[in-house]
Amino acid sequence: MAFSERVARLKSSLIREILAAAQCPEVMSFAGGLPAEPMLPRVEWADMPTSMGQYGTSEGEPELREAIAEEARALGVPCDASQVLIVSGSQQTLDLASKLFIDPGTEVLLEAPTYLAALQAFQLFGADCIAVPQEADGPQIDALRERLQNHKPAFAYLIPTFQNPSAVRYSEAKRDAVAALLDEFGVTLIEDEPYRELVFDDGSATPIVSRLKQASWIYTGTVSKTLLPGLRVGYLIATPDLYPYLLRLKQSADLHTNRIGQWQALQWLGTRHYREHLAELRDFYRVRRDAMQDVLVEHFSDLADWQIPQGGLFFWLTLKQPLDTRTLLAPALAQNVAFMPGEPFFIDPDANPGHLRLNFSHVAPERLSEGLKRLAEVIRQAQAS
Repeated sequence: MAFSERVARLKSSLIREILAAAQCPEVMSFAGGLPAEPMLPRVEWADMPTSMGQYGTSEGEPELREAIAEEARALGVPCDASQVLIVSGSQQTLDLASKLFIDPGTEVLLEAPTYLAALQAFQLFGADCIAVPQEADGPQIDALRERLQNHKPAFAYLIPTFQNPSAVRYSEAKRDAVAALLDEFGVTLIEDEPYRELVFDDGSATPIVSRLKQASWIYTGTVSKTLLPGLRVGYLIATPDLYPYLLRLKQSADLHTNRIGQWQALQWLGTRHYREHLAELRDFYRVRRDAMQDVLVEHFSDLADWQIPQGGLFFWLTLKQPLDTRTLLAPALAQNVAFMPGEPFFIDPDANPGHLRLNFSHVAPERLSEGLKRLAEVIRQAQAS
């Protein structure tokens, strides 16, 4: 059977394969980015109008678009509701942007490491991915300038607030520097912020798109990390030169995002009970973050280095004695422990061994110590062999 040439670039999702293997109740999974099930809010449907079961507009529900625009303006994002497109999870933003910008050989600029599903989406369309190394406070600015001088990327895809997988939050200075460089070289920014609301300290920083003066941009987010991922409701906000094309691509993809999920999201955004829910969510995840930090100090201090994440859902560990962490998957699963190897988050996995992404939101606290103890022992045995 003849398939498109794109199918040859289609890679299986390692994270999905790991999550499938971790479905057994006895497996302690640090692999996914799943919200903690005890914190999934109870939702009501009784007041939903029956009209929500009818077809809707491709742009999304007008009231929801206005609510999202209002929240974005409060962050300094210059926009109105006419620039908001409701998408089927922010993952769809990456698909639409890929269709808009990427032909085989198109250059795109990414962080190293970067979000695995974004890397897969861009490579599916044939992108030539260019990486900029991350530091503790954001990308290496000299390296970013060098990449922009020597390449012509169609866009830069960045996750500046509690990045997945590294949990890095760009400093104010790095955000200013990135914006200035993108303006200077006229490179479109896709800014992905799924974790902005999951912050555990008093630090905050406005989006990079709010600092741009000339470059086009797409700003994308989701309710998956704060409400219910099963709603599959995300959004993008785009500059007027990009929005009409993204809307047409959305129309051709799925006509519109499901209206039932949009209605439920609208019952929360901007409300007092949503603010209360976010406060409870932050407190809950802060406690789980702190618990994992304590256990990591106990079992991993001699094995790895890491920064304490100030938000998001992940620890990013760098082994002091690097090895290909993909080789640890089978022995870890044999011990009923799942984790996410770091190599697939890089453009060149084989050249970047020795990292692990560990999720702290999902494993119950009473199983945390045993799970990380087993994982540490798997690493020690691999390094000794």
